[in-house]
Amino acid sequence: MKRQNIPRARSLRVSQTDAEARLWSRLRNRMLGNAKFRRQVPVGPYIADFLCAGHMLIVELDGGQHADNPADMRRTRFLESKGYRIIRFWNPDVLANTEGVLEMILLELDKTPHPSR
Repeated sequence: MKRQNIPRARSLRVSQTDAEARLWSRLRNRMLGNAKFRRQVPVGPYIADFLCAGHMLIVELDGGQHADNPADMRRTRFLESKGYRIIRFWNPDVLANTEGVLEMILLELDKTPHPSR
């Protein structure tokens, strides 16, 4: 983790998007599948929107600026090289279909049981 990312991650936690706020309200406190998620977590030179370390799962929420962005592809390759699985959702999809997004996250969590089980 790069030290300069810590203040940036803290700032992102405060200035979250509506979609991030909605999803966080459903992921926090082990509300989904008893999985512990953290938000705006530094991972190497990047900051993951939501990370469940126990399942090596990162959930990313994207706005229009992320469409076919080469920097996002490099970021995904880096995170995958560290063993993480990344699933992405568009912000409007989270707002319009929160339950569907949560179901998809739960399916991903079920693919890799938590090590303590």
